[in-house]
Amino acid sequence: MKPTLRNRLIQFLQEELAIPAKGIAIALRHDEEIPNHLPMVLWQYGLVTLEQLDKIFDWLETASVTR
Repeated sequence: MKPTLRNRLIQFLQEELAIPAKGIAIALRHDEEIPNHLPMVLWQYGLVTLEQLDKIFDWLETASVTR
């Protein structure tokens, strides 16, 4: 089965941006309230910088095109 975009995003966050799994878990709990806002939730909780947020959006744009 092909990994979902969300799973690939989580892998990117952990491997490329070194976001701790606990931080991602916190953001995922809040992401359930407003789906597809994981990058913004990470930023709101101070788990990523604005520079990292920009990298996440760039990755999402590229990943969405190459699905």
